[in-house]
Amino acid sequence: MLNKKQQRLRRSLQTRIRIANQGVARLTVNRTNLHIYATIISGDGTKVIATASTAEAEVRGNLGAAGKGGNTAAATFIGKRIAEKAKAAGVEKVAFDRAGFAYHGRVKALADAAREAGLQF
Repeated sequence: MLNKKQQRLRRSLQTRIRIANQGVARLTVNRTNLHIYATIISGDGTKVIATASTAEAEVRGNLGAAGKGGNTAAATFIGKRIAEKAKAAGVEKVAFDRAGFAYHGRVKALADAAREAGLQF
């Protein structure tokens, strides 16, 4: 019997294999109850190109007095931020890796914001 985390990791494996075959940079999302993290990894999987998360000190200041990173507004902010960082690094096109999380709520908000900011996936 698999626990919740093992089930999520199992779901994420097929996506990672499919993205690796494409050979394109991937935008990986990880979420916890308090924060959301976005990372762009190179096509060969060896180099981290850009990262953004609600755990960063400068981001927390923009999230309001409470500094809450566990809501869709924070996810939207991180989506825009990761798209800006990716463009600065010269990455226009990525594959979206939701890491086994449901494409819903914060994960969807981050993806939509990244698309609006000009990232293609």
